[in-house]
Amino acid sequence: MYTFLAKVNKIIFPSYSKKRLDLSKASKLQLAIIAWRYFVTVRAIGQ
Repeated sequence: MYTFLAKVNKIIFPSYSKKRLDLSKASKLQLAIIAWRYFVTVRAIGQ
């Protein structure tokens, strides 16, 4: 399930690392997206 979510996240959500986003200047929404992508990625790798 998390593998599928990881693929969907890659398509839907932007990659902030490619945009060189400074985490200290990120908005709450951007931080939430980063946290969600991290959560799903860690779970997908662990399966």
